[in-house]
Amino acid sequence: MRSDLQARRDREFRARGWWFRVASVAVVVAVAGCAAGGISNDSTPEMKAAAVKERSSARWAALIKGDKDAAYAYLSPGTREMVSLEQFRGRVQAGSFRSVQIDKVECDAETCKVKLLLTYDYLPAKGTTTAKGITTYVEETWVLDKGQAWFVGRP
Repeated sequence: MRSDLQARRDREFRARGWWFRVASVAVVVAVAGCAAGGISNDSTPEMKAAAVKERSSARWAALIKGDKDAAYAYLSPGTREMVSLEQFRGRVQAGSFRSVQIDKVECDAETCKVKLLLTYDYLPAKGTTTAKGITTYVEETWVLDKGQAWFVGRP
């Protein structure tokens, strides 16, 4: 009798443990989704702005580092349909960028505008002097799609 009772308790314990593990995994996945930029059109403007600021900063860090492939990954799916990685590599003068300072991020339902100060070196034609440390005001457009923010590049 003890073995039947003990076996039943063991089965119940394992069943409860299984549900607990499933629930724990679900919570971890949900939290990770939010932390990874899981934003939607229904997210608060502050949540959208924070996610876009983080992605814009990461994109510019890749450009400053000269990692064109990583910067290309931040382009919206629509932009990537029009501009191949090879075309992007040819157009972007990564490595000439020195720093970026994000000034403001404003979001509406589906898009965000990022206003930033970009410092870069102007690399003119051969035989002329390079202008170093030029700072200019830049405005970027980011779209919110499928839980993620994407940079809308110019084709």
